[in-house]
Amino acid sequence: MTTKTELSAKIDFSAEMSEWIEAFDDVVAADWENGTELLNALRQRAREAGVPTPGEVTTPYRNTIAKHDEVPYPGDRNLERRVEALIRWNAMAMVHRQNKKDAGIGGHISTYSSLATLLEVGFNHFFHAKYGEQPGDFIYFQGHASPGVYARAFLEGRFDESRLGNFRHELRGEPGLSSYPHPWLMSDFWNFPTVSMGIGPLNAIYQARFMRYLENRNLIEKTDRKIWAFVGDGETDEVDTLGAISLGAREKLDNLIFVVNCNLQRLDGPVRGNKRIIDELEGVFLGAGWNVIKVIWGSDWDALFERDHTGLLLRRMEECVDGDYQTFKAKDGAYLREHFFGKYPELLELVKDYTDDQLITLHRGGHDPAKIYNAYKRAIEHKGGPTVILAKTVKGYGLGSAQARNATHSEKKLADDGLAAFVKRFDIPIPEQAAKDGAFYRPEQSAPEIVYMQERRKELGGYLPSRTVPKRDFRAPGLDFFTDWLGGSKGRAVSTTMGFVNMLNALLKNPVIGKLIVPIVPDEGRTFGFESVMKAVGIYAPEGQKYTPHDADMLLRYSEKKDGQILEEGITEAGSMASFTAAGTAYSNYNVPTIPFYMYYSMFGFQRIGDMVWAFADSRGKGFLMGGTAGRTTMLGEGLQHQDGHSHVLSSTVPTCVSYDPAFVYELAVVVQDGIRRMYQDGEDVFYYITMYNEDYAMPPMPEGVTEGILKGLYKLRSSTGGEAVAQLFGSGPILNEVLEAQTILSEKYGVQTDVWSVPSYTEVRREALAVERWNRLHPAEKERQSYLQAMLSGTTGPIIAASDYMKSIPDTLAPWLPGRLVTLGTDGFGRSDNREHLRRHFEVNAASIVGATLSKLAREGKFKPKAAQKAFVDLGLDTEAIDPARA
Repeated sequence: MTTKTELSAKIDFSAEMSEWIEAFDDVVAADWENGTELLNALRQRAREAGVPTPGEVTTPYRNTIAKHDEVPYPGDRNLERRVEALIRWNAMAMVHRQNKKDAGIGGHISTYSSLATLLEVGFNHFFHAKYGEQPGDFIYFQGHASPGVYARAFLEGRFDESRLGNFRHELRGEPGLSSYPHPWLMSDFWNFPTVSMGIGPLNAIYQARFMRYLENRNLIEKTDRKIWAFVGDGETDEVDTLGAISLGAREKLDNLIFVVNCNLQRLDGPVRGNKRIIDELEGVFLGAGWNVIKVIWGSDWDALFERDHTGLLLRRMEECVDGDYQTFKAKDGAYLREHFFGKYPELLELVKDYTDDQLITLHRGGHDPAKIYNAYKRAIEHKGGPTVILAKTVKGYGLGSAQARNATHSEKKLADDGLAAFVKRFDIPIPEQAAKDGAFYRPEQSAPEIVYMQERRKELGGYLPSRTVPKRDFRAPGLDFFTDWLGGSKGRAVSTTMGFVNMLNALLKNPVIGKLIVPIVPDEGRTFGFESVMKAVGIYAPEGQKYTPHDADMLLRYSEKKDGQILEEGITEAGSMASFTAAGTAYSNYNVPTIPFYMYYSMFGFQRIGDMVWAFADSRGKGFLMGGTAGRTTMLGEGLQHQDGHSHVLSSTVPTCVSYDPAFVYELAVVVQDGIRRMYQDGEDVFYYITMYNEDYAMPPMPEGVTEGILKGLYKLRSSTGGEAVAQLFGSGPILNEVLEAQTILSEKYGVQTDVWSVPSYTEVRREALAVERWNRLHPAEKERQSYLQAMLSGTTGPIIAASDYMKSIPDTLAPWLPGRLVTLGTDGFGRSDNREHLRRHFEVNAASIVGATLSKLAREGKFKPKAAQKAFVDLGLDTEAIDPARA
């Protein structure tokens, strides 16, 4: 039972609390950001006093920015609405007419229909093409919305009607438009490939971070440039989308803005049928430290909120899940009245003066320019961290019967009646039959709406998207710069990895290009012997080093700097690849030709982030992927998950990837020097994958005249010493040493003479042979050309035994040009935990196995006695009944 004293105390505290709330209201009325600061200060004080402060991960299901905090919309709403309608029509017509001409050729209408207003507010008021003399904002577009971006470029006069008519027609003898954002296909238009879900958002985060890196290293000027990433709500299921969002808050990336287009559905159904995706994402981003702005309801809901003095409207909204909201938009106003408002008599009374047509046209926030403008304005003004805008939209908005239905994602064409209805709704001045045919429409350039959109873009610095490649003024170091690595190790045992680290150290000190080198490591720098580099140039940390490292008294201490040069990403190959992408495309995006060297366990490269590598190639990226601790047998002890025998198979599938597997440091030096020249001096749109090994052995000096052979991928390393060779031995990487040992055994023990060839790149040899073969096929009346492979092997005799630390399919790619000659030894199968000797014996790539394979092939060809070959297997300790390692 409550006593009078207790009751009096409660009344007194209630009065005191009211005073506090009133004071807080005064603070917020003056400046809402001060209200946030005050709350944070109170939470901090509560923690200091030991008072629990329950945190909220979601806020009420309504707009973050209250009506009374909005600023007036600055643009001409009527003209902007007109421009948006024209873009909507041309985007839809583009997809519709292509599917009439080529049934099933595809294209997506519904994503842009939901996104159009979100983009148009940006294009008209926020997306800068430049800041003074500096490049402008970066925009990662939702890939499926590409028709809308093309349609806007058409209205701007950047594309003519024939170009628009060639959407998804890129092979018809005239310029076409690619399905999605692809810089490789449209090198003057798109900047970022985004349609592989999750890659765009992840790359956007690391792009924002790389921009700060360039600023802090004084390689670019500081500007107000923003990174805008338009993300689908269904795309957030992809782990890449949300996996790195903590980086944005941790490094205070207030140059980063996510706009999540919450149209509530994927292809098969609702994104969260039984929940609300906006609530979920709000909690995720708030928990990660982002500034969250929700744009859920349009301005026409404001009057209903103001008339509802009980909070029942908000309560009803929070009772509904996304599956309900999808149904509400797919049905009519009568259904909405009955099933949403009809649950409570008070809500029916609230909308009694609304017609069913008025109810069904109540807007969601993502279709309201005023709400979007205020969200964008607050986002660009926010300091200290990234912002995410959760904008609620309708998928297929404006597409009549397709709106908000599950099939709308794959909707490629509307019925003729639907097209005619669209034209009528959006007031497109074309005849009904033209509408049914999907005719494009663009007003004269003097039309008010076109003048307006051109003026807005002029005010913001020009057109977007737009990709340019500035004129090159770059001179690669000559091969003489690499002299120290061409002369061998003078008998000292070193690994190619250590040779590379020393080489990188020298490049970092180069007075011309040193500042452009961007070393990237995913928490494996010490594994690669990278401590000296870490100490020399420091690890990038935007706040510097605020602690004393435990190894501060050591020469090679851990050193973080605000202008540090190394990007040490932690345990994230995906994040490291995103940094590699930002650095490898900086020559175009920032006019700064940074040269990234991304070093990682080769097993965790292409296999783990192959999709990102493909997108990097699409982006016309440049740089060096350095696959360390490579090979299936070279990395001892680790076993199945770590031992790589197939990354060169994967790298060979990427058209712009130039792959090498050097055995010696001099080969590595030649490849790196030529790579810098090709990519940055000559401007070739290629990038490099180079494998490095942790096996120590003496490095020989570079023989005379082998530079061309190294780069082409094949050269004779050591000729037979006892007469004409009856077999040819191919080797690459450390297995080349096994090949050299096999040559000695064959000569000294069995009297078989062989030549040894180094094959730094089977991929390059094959590509050149394919190119020659294609030319010969297409020019049957002209003299047949000879491939480099055929020219090099001309005059040689006998079988070719090729051994590598990779799968047999790598050397096997040369088989078409070596009919009947090629025998391949490789490391097909799972790795094992053991040392190199046992691993190479298991995979049959050791010297003894190479000798056995050579004798066996010669015996089959009648050039060696079969019984002698069989006895050699016993003498060599080769188990002829051992299980096939490919299946072991």
